[in-house]
Amino acid sequence: EVAIPDRPSKKTCHASSSTSSSMSGPDVWAGLLDSLLLQIIALLSSFHDLLALIGTCHSWRAALSSLPPAFSFNFPPLHLQPDDPHPHRNYVKHSLLSNIKWQLVDPAKQTSSLRSSAPQNLRVRMRYLGCSYGYLIFYNFEQCLLVDVYSGATKKPPKLKSTGNHDIYYGFLVAPINSSNLHLLFFSKSSMFQWQVGSNSWSEHPLDVERILQIVFFKGEMFAMDLFGRLHRIRLAPQFSMQEIAVMWGEDMDAGLSCQQWLVACGDMLLLVDFSVSFEPFSDLPGTFKVFCLDFSVEPAKWVKMDNLGDNALFVSTDRRSPTFSCMSPERWGGKRNSIYVTNPSADCNEPWIAVELGQVVPSTTYSPEPILARGPGVRYHQPQSLWVLPSLVYGVGR
Repeated sequence: EVAIPDRPSKKTCHASSSTSSSMSGPDVWAGLLDSLLLQIIALLSSFHDLLALIGTCHSWRAALSSLPPAFSFNFPPLHLQPDDPHPHRNYVKHSLLSNIKWQLVDPAKQTSSLRSSAPQNLRVRMRYLGCSYGYLIFYNFEQCLLVDVYSGATKKPPKLKSTGNHDIYYGFLVAPINSSNLHLLFFSKSSMFQWQVGSNSWSEHPLDVERILQIVFFKGEMFAMDLFGRLHRIRLAPQFSMQEIAVMWGEDMDAGLSCQQWLVACGDMLLLVDFSVSFEPFSDLPGTFKVFCLDFSVEPAKWVKMDNLGDNALFVSTDRRSPTFSCMSPERWGGKRNSIYVTNPSADCNEPWIAVELGQVVPSTTYSPEPILARGPGVRYHQPQSLWVLPSLVYGVGR
């Protein structure tokens, strides 16, 4: 659903010389209303289509910055696949940034891909902390660096002068990079560090919770899941607070060994995607995805099992610090409805991702069980892994 401005304005498009020669004049698109432009954007079925649209003229590209905050695109995220010559050396904590390269593949246009990398002059070793709003987040003791997955451009927040020996493992942006409300959060086992755009320093907030593994935004609020699957609400204003949300777990969540869980915002639903493995005699560790919707209408809130995702597809990555996505009407771009798209972290696998219909049994020959089963407080990736991402330009300016 697309929100339409109350007072539509006109976007004048001045075409390039090559375009205007085949049309009636450079202002052939003059008079296109904001409301109509939003409806056109809502019909796009791939990121490549968006690039073609905003490449038509500067004013249409600028229209991205005026999209309503609740606007959601109906095309899938891009798949980021690292070009790692040594895929099994992830135990190296700090990687040389100039060696980190990747390619972006659009599931709707798989025949074309874009290669990108961190700037080659960055001869510094850093640790990967996560991905948010189209930026890879790196850290090395005091230094922080944000790398745009699409352009390779970098942003450098101020140094984090931490007291004590903090093992920082997770970084998260709470808003697009050009937002006036931008905050960058770093997590260690005992503290959360916060930097706000415009500030030259970081603030530290002691934590009394287990390790935070994932953060998502849902209806304007920030929700976090810890190591034991407990849900927390994080607020940064007027002051920092983290409150555990009382949640009742359904009986359906007890079947099988839960190996990985993800939070996914899907329209007006906050979902929990659970991947469980069955240890059956003479079996090959078959896995099953289950999805639960958080019912806020009861107290305490309750995870309610969903038997069908309807006309939706979900996108999750093995590294839970990566963003999760949902997409309506995936068949518009050749995708599958009622399915979960999960990245395959194994560089040796022929398929970079798999699409699993909800409830379908997933044999271990289809996925790589080792990274999923190797869960624990000390297990994490120090380099970017296969993940889903939307480039920063999708989020516009000031959104």
